[in-house]
Amino acid sequence: MKSKILLAIGIAALMASCSGKEKASHVFFIGLDGWGSYTMDYADMPNVRRLMDNGAYTLKKRTVLPSHSASNWASMFMGAGPEIHGFYECCSTTPDLEPRFISENGIFPTIFQLLRNREPDAEIGAIYEWKGIEYLIDTLSMNKFANIPQKQLCDSAKAYITAKKPKLAAFIYDDPDHVGHRYGHDTEELYAKMTELDAWIGEILGAIEQAGIMDDSIIIVTSDHGGIKHSHGGTTMMEMETPLIIYGKGIKKGFRFDDISIAQCDVASTIAYIFGLEQPQAWYGRAIKCIFD
Repeated sequence: MKSKILLAIGIAALMASCSGKEKASHVFFIGLDGWGSYTMDYADMPNVRRLMDNGAYTLKKRTVLPSHSASNWASMFMGAGPEIHGFYECCSTTPDLEPRFISENGIFPTIFQLLRNREPDAEIGAIYEWKGIEYLIDTLSMNKFANIPQKQLCDSAKAYITAKKPKLAAFIYDDPDHVGHRYGHDTEELYAKMTELDAWIGEILGAIEQAGIMDDSIIIVTSDHGGIKHSHGGTTMMEMETPLIIYGKGIKKGFRFDDISIAQCDVASTIAYIFGLEQPQAWYGRAIKCIFD
């Protein structure tokens, strides 16, 4: 009997030790497609700036080449670049190159799958405006995935947060990209859209507060690529540099890390680090550890 008690105590201690590795219990990823760092000199985005002032950020995160959507969202979710995960073209729905490794779900390992494998009961979801996202997130690892029009995305995200309190959720808008293609980047129309998006970000933050989980959450706000004139895909710095803002539990306040080399694949590695997950050998992203207190 004594040995069984000691064994139970040991198991409980081990479980407590493992759970203690988490930096936060919830991560919320908010993505704005086509949001270049250059906009931050002009954009009226009070909610985003509040996160910057009270969190950690860089305006020097590098986009992977080509500076298109599928290649870059995939890199942020998959911890590696196109030459490894295989998504290369702008709107690829299947890998353009044979992935270096394929998981049991038939896709290169994502941050969503890593969390699902460790925690089968975790609430994991994604709500997105661009349908192409669903080919990059491993929907088999999701409790919820939904392709939602822009005007409804914020309300859907808020309802999901308050009802389910997800452990990991991604909310991804397809602007400023649409506005950039139609009216041009670095235009009045684009900056008006940035202000509108900022208001929706503020509402999502409010839902996290309302759900009572803000104190145990980390929020990541970022983008896949920027743009120049009416397009993207090239190598100008307006296309290649995107903001990365991280705010929440245990994150340094007002900490700018432009001097650290940051790539898209580092986003997945940082989320893995927050949750105490061991990243696959095929990933080469690096967790941004300097942002934590």
